[in-house]
Amino acid sequence: MYCTIHTKPLNRLGAYTGVMATDAYPEPSDDQTEKPLHVESEDHLDAIVDEHDVVLVDFYADWCGPCKMLEPVLEELARETEGVIAKVDVDGLTQLAGAYGVRGVPTLVLFADGEQVEQHTGALPGDRLRDLIEGYIE
Repeated sequence: MYCTIHTKPLNRLGAYTGVMATDAYPEPSDDQTEKPLHVESEDHLDAIVDEHDVVLVDFYADWCGPCKMLEPVLEELARETEGVIAKVDVDGLTQLAGAYGVRGVPTLVLFADGEQVEQHTGALPGDRLRDLIEGYIE
């Protein structure tokens, strides 16, 4: 996997190292959904997607320039839209990234009513992301 701007390789899929000790996750409050939620495991992502009608998942890496530029846009969308923003660190959750076919970062995956409905690689402008989210909010 490579960053969409830089040629730095991402971690290769290998042994899964991020194992959660529990499948229980706290119920998100309104405060928690007004900022991006950091995904801790595949089960955690499933719980977020099951709990909310519209979820935009940002597969990112800390070293990725476009990911850093997208961060304030996602924070604003979390505050201003009814959609939930979730963030997956591809370096920490390589198997989860692989399961979604992430080959470059950032990759944005949109879920509506528990189903994946969109996937885009590369940073998208804030207005386009807002339109994507609001297009699935009923």
